[in-house]
Amino acid sequence: MEVYFSGISGFVGRNLISYFEDKNIVVNSISRKDVLMIEYLLPKNADAMIHLAGKAHDLKKISDPDEYYQVNYELTKILYDAFLKSNAKKFIFMSSVKASADVVDGILTEDNIPNPITDYGKSKLMAEQYIQNQALPEGKSYYILRPCMIHGPGNKGNLNLLYKFVQKGIPYPLASFENKRSFLSIENLCFLIANLLQKDIPSGIYNVADDKTLSTSEVVKILANSVNKQARLWKIPSSLIHSLAKIGDALRLPLNSERLNKLTENYVVSNKKLKQALNLELPISTEQGLALTARSFKNSKGR
Repeated sequence: MEVYFSGISGFVGRNLISYFEDKNIVVNSISRKDVLMIEYLLPKNADAMIHLAGKAHDLKKISDPDEYYQVNYELTKILYDAFLKSNAKKFIFMSSVKASADVVDGILTEDNIPNPITDYGKSKLMAEQYIQNQALPEGKSYYILRPCMIHGPGNKGNLNLLYKFVQKGIPYPLASFENKRSFLSIENLCFLIANLLQKDIPSGIYNVADDKTLSTSEVVKILANSVNKQARLWKIPSSLIHSLAKIGDALRLPLNSERLNKLTENYVVSNKKLKQALNLELPISTEQGLALTARSFKNSKGR
């Protein structure tokens, strides 16, 4: 199978390349300079396109809002139009759960009426809607994937920050927040994408998440175990923590309101639709995936 995809140098792209090495899948990169000519560059033997490239959510809020629409929407339009004119049979678009909701009350499913708040989420939703609104030729399929927080070796973000706190023996001060959230191991994501290339299921939107939800305190315990430490959990009153986060907003400290929300929010994502469509179980558990990520932090040179 020959697959062309954008975003080959990103976190997901690098892991997919490694995952595909022994899967008899030939990977070809679509570079930025190739995009405008992609309609003419796609060979007749192309089997699928995977569109990973995108403008990620900016926690520092310094990005130009127009960038999100130029990259996440306009780029998707160009690539999807090329797919429709090509011989490729499958188009996989990496969207985000943020195209559906920034805040989740209960369990997020594909039936949720989208209401993104950020330019990131809005631009992803626009791209989704463009794909859905085009006439789909017979024999072609599209899969819009909405992953929750992806993690794994080589990933940086809030998990890495938590790991550094745990490694240094710094107590986790947010244990009073009893949240539940979904995670997605890069191993499970690569497994699902590989199966989407091999199996024929109905076109549409599919949430992507691990099976189990965890609280951030449970994540801290997994990270602590990876460095043979006892998790230090402090249950400081939530009202005091919120006050400290507001100070962090003003002084641009590591603990600010947005990071506090990321660490303590409830964000539960259902993966039932995709699992049932593919008729499979995920290869690793939520806990196993987080342990693998923790070990990658431990083994990294920057620890």
